[in-house]
Amino acid sequence: MLTEELIAEPHLNVRGKLIRRQDADYEQARKVHNGMIDKYPDMIVQCVDVADVIAAVNFARENDVLVAVRSGGHSGGGFGMCDKGLVIDLSHMKGVHVDPVERTALVDAGCTLGDVDHATHAFGLALPSGIVSTTGVGGITLGGGLGHLTRHCGLSIDNMLEADVVLPDGSFVKASATQNQDLFWGLRGGGGNFGVVTSFLFRLHPVSMVVGGPMLWPMSEARTVMQWYRTFIQKAPSISMGSLRFCRCRPDRRFPSICGGKRCAE
Repeated sequence: MLTEELIAEPHLNVRGKLIRRQDADYEQARKVHNGMIDKYPDMIVQCVDVADVIAAVNFARENDVLVAVRSGGHSGGGFGMCDKGLVIDLSHMKGVHVDPVERTALVDAGCTLGDVDHATHAFGLALPSGIVSTTGVGGITLGGGLGHLTRHCGLSIDNMLEADVVLPDGSFVKASATQNQDLFWGLRGGGGNFGVVTSFLFRLHPVSMVVGGPMLWPMSEARTVMQWYRTFIQKAPSISMGSLRFCRCRPDRRFPSICGGKRCAE
């Protein structure tokens, strides 16, 4: 566990930034997307490379320290943050390398979906994943990766070709269909408890114009809409994708992500 002496002198050799509770940027560093999550780690390591991740994992193991791993900080349950313990923050590991010939992208685990879209869009390619640009690639991929392109191109994990992983013993391995197959199988939807993924190799897909957006009905029409959609989607082309969301909101509030900024009473 992290004692006061260990926090004061952690002997943790990293190139990135080590942030503790008394530091001026601690409050900003511990914030996550879900404002209901309010956790206070003792230390946050903002890693800048794989060597930093290895050092942080070894430090946590040798000192029996609770660890949370953060990519974009979008986890609804706040799993990228912890009380006490150590947060391994990957958000400064931002590289994206696109191979337009092979239609692949090597993506560091701290990238957001917006980072990936920016890099792949220049080549007319896209990674099937979520719909919110600030979501971290690491978290959404290890959880499956559902989005607008899923029905036609599959989940993010269906398009994950390789992953570089720092295991709990501090070793660095590659997981793929031909290397460490059991680990590769576990990473593809099993969450983030097998190690710290530092980068992903993804298959990309040609994408040009995408048309999408919300269509709104009153709650009283839910059964009719769902029955219609069940029939429609069975014969719809694979490029068609939809999802259903049920919302109750105050008539004096605006929810731009749901209804384009219109008041619900309208």
